[in-house]
Amino acid sequence: MPAKFLRPLIAGLALALMVPAISVAASLEQMAGQMIIVGFKGDSVKDKSVIAVRKAVADGRLGGLMYLKYNVASLSAVKAMNEAFKEASPDLPPFLTLDQEGGAVERLTKDVGFSEIPNAKTVAARNDPAGAQALYEAMARDVAGLGFTVNFGPVVDLDINPKNQVITKFGRAYGKDPKTVEAYALAFINAHHAEGVLTSLKHFPGHGSSTADSHEGFVDISRTWSPTELEPYRDLLAQGYDDFVMVGHLYHKDYDGGGKRLPASLSPDWITGVLRGQLGYNGVVISDDLEMGAIRKRFTLKETVVQAVNAGMDVLLFSNTAAYDPALGDEILAILVSEAEKDPKFAARIQQSYERIVALKHRIGG
Repeated sequence: MPAKFLRPLIAGLALALMVPAISVAASLEQMAGQMIIVGFKGDSVKDKSVIAVRKAVADGRLGGLMYLKYNVASLSAVKAMNEAFKEASPDLPPFLTLDQEGGAVERLTKDVGFSEIPNAKTVAARNDPAGAQALYEAMARDVAGLGFTVNFGPVVDLDINPKNQVITKFGRAYGKDPKTVEAYALAFINAHHAEGVLTSLKHFPGHGSSTADSHEGFVDISRTWSPTELEPYRDLLAQGYDDFVMVGHLYHKDYDGGGKRLPASLSPDWITGVLRGQLGYNGVVISDDLEMGAIRKRFTLKETVVQAVNAGMDVLLFSNTAAYDPALGDEILAILVSEAEKDPKFAARIQQSYERIVALKHRIGG
């Protein structure tokens, strides 16, 4: 097992003794609140929307925040906001998240003075894994310096379909060979862990063979997907990886929740059956943005929240971009609490997710 994966595992085992006591002390609302990450408007600590989400973090109604490019007016403003969010909940720090892969997928750009790096395809073509890790270490140092606690990467999708609209088009994959992808993913992960930043493997169970874009609508991978796309997950999890795994909105007829035509992000067949059951993953499962077309066009907000949690999802990610709603976090929270009050099994799922989240949050900065 790589040494840099050993430290989080030991810390997690030690914390496991503490988590039940923490859970008893937390209210149902506080536990459910930790499961929610939303996007927000504003780019300054003085903005009313930023003040509002800071209070939600302080009250335990939000577990984290997602940055998009419009939140980044300057690096100093970002750092000030992140410091304010952390001060709001010092004992249980918020997940302060962004997508900073390099290439086209990044929230921090040269326009605000951030040192950009190439996309995954270019990194793998120009560097060996050690060289890639040095590149990612520099980026992770800058990301950590701004106060972020989670970077949603690495992409471990395989570059299978040359016409892929989501991965191949933007050079987001390290290659088509699982071992190559794993090697560069390790470079990304270890670089971020060295700076105390959490990471997320994505997009489970594999977006590289898809022929459509889940941002836009329904994506059926039944004919294109292969179990080979699970290999990077299998190998990395076997080595002790347990930050986040991000589940995509990808439909497969053999894993659709018992004929319900559910995408992976809402399907217990994928999350509980394959990811946790077959691959043995014990870390935190996070959704891809639940406002993407593949979800929003087919399910109501309540259906999305309830089905995701029942499927085994721990963290519900909403970019809040489809139609910005400053009350979105509270609406999601109300659904979680209402359903838990009616259904003890649902309440137990919330507590289970909360305990995983608390264990992970205690590793932030470590």
